[in-house]
Amino acid sequence: MKTGMLPEGSEDTADAHIKTGRAAGGFPVVGIGASAGGLAAFEAFFSGMPANTEPGMAFVLVQHLSPDHKSILADLIRRYTRMQVFQVEDGMAVMPNCAYIIPPNRDMAFLNGTLQLLEPGFPRGQRMPIDFFFRSLAQDLRERAIGVILSGTGSDGTLGIRAIKGEGGMVMVQNLTDTEYDGMPRSAMATGLVDYELPPAEMAAQLIAYTTHAFSKQPRPLIPPPKTESSIRKIFVLLRVQTRHDFSHYKPSTIQRRIERRMAVHQIETMDAYVKFIQQTPEEVDALFRDMLIGVTSFFRDPQAFSAIEEEVIPGLFARKSDDSLIRVWVPGCSTGEEAYSLAMLLAEYQRTLGKGFKVQIFATDIDSHAIAAARIGIYPASVAADLTPERLAHFFSPEPGNSAYRIHKNIRDMLVFSEQNVIRDPPFSKLDLISCRNLLIYLDGDLQKKLIPLFHYAMKPGGILFLGTSESVGEFGDLFATLERKQKIYQRKEDIVGVQRVGLGRFLPSLTGSDTVPLRIGEKRVPPRKLPLRELTEQALLQQLVQVGALVNGQGDILYLHGRTGMYLEPAPGESGSNNILKMAREGLRRNLTTVLHKAVQTGETVHCQGLQVKTNGDFTTVNLIVRPVTVTSSALPEPPLYLVILEQVQKPAIHEQTAKSLADEPVGEDADSRITVMKQELRAKEEYLETANEELETSNEELKSSIEELQSVNEELQSTNEELETSKEELQSVNEELATVNAELQIKVADLSRANNDMNNLLAGTGIATVFVDHQLCVLRFTPTATKIINLIQSDMGRPVSHIVSNLPGYENLIADIHGVLDTLIPKELDVRSSEGRWYTMRILPYRTTDNVIEGAVLTFVDITEARRLHEALRLNEDRLRVAFSAVPLSVFNQDVDLRYTWINAPNLGFTEEQIIGKTDADLLPEEDAAVLTAIKQQVLESGKGLRQNVRITLADKTFEYNLTVEPLHDAAGAVDGITCAFLDVTGQQGGERSNFNSNRILQSDNDGENL
Repeated sequence: MKTGMLPEGSEDTADAHIKTGRAAGGFPVVGIGASAGGLAAFEAFFSGMPANTEPGMAFVLVQHLSPDHKSILADLIRRYTRMQVFQVEDGMAVMPNCAYIIPPNRDMAFLNGTLQLLEPGFPRGQRMPIDFFFRSLAQDLRERAIGVILSGTGSDGTLGIRAIKGEGGMVMVQNLTDTEYDGMPRSAMATGLVDYELPPAEMAAQLIAYTTHAFSKQPRPLIPPPKTESSIRKIFVLLRVQTRHDFSHYKPSTIQRRIERRMAVHQIETMDAYVKFIQQTPEEVDALFRDMLIGVTSFFRDPQAFSAIEEEVIPGLFARKSDDSLIRVWVPGCSTGEEAYSLAMLLAEYQRTLGKGFKVQIFATDIDSHAIAAARIGIYPASVAADLTPERLAHFFSPEPGNSAYRIHKNIRDMLVFSEQNVIRDPPFSKLDLISCRNLLIYLDGDLQKKLIPLFHYAMKPGGILFLGTSESVGEFGDLFATLERKQKIYQRKEDIVGVQRVGLGRFLPSLTGSDTVPLRIGEKRVPPRKLPLRELTEQALLQQLVQVGALVNGQGDILYLHGRTGMYLEPAPGESGSNNILKMAREGLRRNLTTVLHKAVQTGETVHCQGLQVKTNGDFTTVNLIVRPVTVTSSALPEPPLYLVILEQVQKPAIHEQTAKSLADEPVGEDADSRITVMKQELRAKEEYLETANEELETSNEELKSSIEELQSVNEELQSTNEELETSKEELQSVNEELATVNAELQIKVADLSRANNDMNNLLAGTGIATVFVDHQLCVLRFTPTATKIINLIQSDMGRPVSHIVSNLPGYENLIADIHGVLDTLIPKELDVRSSEGRWYTMRILPYRTTDNVIEGAVLTFVDITEARRLHEALRLNEDRLRVAFSAVPLSVFNQDVDLRYTWINAPNLGFTEEQIIGKTDADLLPEEDAAVLTAIKQQVLESGKGLRQNVRITLADKTFEYNLTVEPLHDAAGAVDGITCAFLDVTGQQGGERSNFNSNRILQSDNDGENL
């Protein structure tokens, strides 16, 4: 018994497998997909397995099987491997060193180490079981998933290997020269993601070498050691030199995993050795670059997220637009274009619902030139049908010949502009309504994300939408974006946030565009150089007051600068950290009076005094005089007037208390004094209550004032934003220039495609040898082939001239113009034979010229040379006339009959029958029963034996008996099968010398057969 395998011949093998199998978490699983010709490939694959070692992995075979026939694939595979082979049952656990075969009429998925069977989701002919399984395998096992594509037709498996590579797995494909059907391998190789292209017999050894190198090592540390980190930096340098792209800001774990996978492909043990390898192998740098850029994408990936976009975002985009407005969308990191096309389809569907045609422009960018080229073509494997609804597939795609792929419709393709762009380095697009950057930020480190989020904010219009991947967010930039849909990561651009434009422009854009301006920091304001700093302003004001403690505040009490030791009077306020308001920081005994005095100073604009305040400090009371006065420095020096100086003067002698005590001592003691004290206490209590009420009202008014000020600040920030947009016109012009360059590149590609198609058409028309002339509705010549010049006197300068001005070489045919008009009027093609002045015959056809939109734009005239056919036809006619003359010279009658012995041809001038009397009838319809039976038996014998027969027969015609020498010969078709007979009747009634007569009849019959052959 082998390790990890069940006993051979166990009756409950499958059940035990389902119950006791462990999840495939510690070993790789190889998914093998095949279609037509796959059995021979399977045989070669498993025959190449080493006989003395265990592979240490599991194999799952997915083939296109007939749904209504029991599969014997498992029995066939057992002949070529020592491993246990199972036909999968639902829920079967996967174990190493075993092979699993998909059952007929089932889709199969991999989940938590088990194989789950499902009813097919698509009808026969449209199923993609290999893609379905490969995708689930990639999601479950990630880098331990391995995909192998063997012989087969179509494109099944192509999207599956994209998913496997996107998760860090490995892909093998059968060598094209070794396949019976190369459709599936060729489609997989066209993705550029294949690691090995090998014959099936060599795959097993390479698989074992790869898995041994990749998965037999210790787990990778979270933080790479210094030596490894140094090697990775060198790899970054080599990548940047050859590809001009910097990967140093990508997440280290992702980078290290992709590098180690390439090391496993080449069986390189150390990172230093891999650095030397890519230095000596430039093509490996390109391969590593492509591995770095592998993105898992599909149409309408994360359906719930796209449903949210369709229902909550897109209606809002159109609601804010007039009919002639432009909707601009940017999809950075678009890969092969599936998600960009998905957005285009949603926008097109909503336009169709509105019944209006808005102009939509979608910019889709990526740094992978191969992915951009594939997206521009817009052709996707047939397996994308699994990601699309039947309605969208029918509305937005057309099948390619052979139904192996789908092409995106032109009206959707024209909405998108694809271009190479590095979002980290190149200028962004601007004035965007929607940015869809999904699953790009997860590959970048935190510093780079902090630059990109403000960049996206800058590129958007007010109220623009940001659409991120399910594992991404705006992070610490919640002040830039409001959350519309938290789960689906849909955000809306905020406008009323302080410093928004400074974040977008100052922190990132100058570093991208090379601007010479000095960027502003967050919260910093650009002030004229003549204005005084806050410290100098405060100290200048304090020089006018000999004080030790002071604070410069605004009208709301926000502290701008502190002077002296303020700890005796101010302390941090409890609650939200970061409070910097003097009213909240004032100690007990100071807060209430400070609020009143500051409010009065703001209202009157004058200096306000409050003396003898008892401020509680460290359990004791300090007597303080409070002064609040407006800052009297000239207004040109004020950073944001008006400002106020709060002065706190400590009273050295308690003069007020001594005076009060003395006055109280002088008062007479008695009942009147007690009553006066009571009254004074009541008045004091009433004043305190009044002050508390007034203070509360003041705080309420202050809050309202603060809200008004914030609104004014918002308006001011909008004005500042407009001003900064004008200042950044250079960046915007660069963005526009980038867009124009992109559009120009698109147009150049289209011109090259049109030129190539034009050359193909010219060579096709010239190569067919068929004379063709294209004319428009006015019968002016649009195009003609060289052969047409032999029929109509055309030269190159005749393009654009009416056909009526050009002389044709068709004497006797004067209705050319009328016939063309007739075809254009009735749209009914016309065909007739015409003869040229050189004596050659042509079949002329006049057909309407239809565009791909079924619009008639002229007519097409074709001339097919039939001179040789006419000559042969004339020769056959003359030969037939000669035969008829020869037959009429002798008493010989010749008939042809088919396999049912019905007459098909007749030449019987001596019998008195006409063709109408005999054609289609049998001997039983024409002769007496006895004579008909004799003739039928003879002819049936020839039909069955295929050999000729000759004998004399007697036939009664018109009550007279005649004797004929009958010769019957079989007729053969092109394949040599008997398809009729020829009968020759020579009248020998009352004649002698039958041998001579027979000889003559044979000669005439032979001549007849020669004529038939002609």
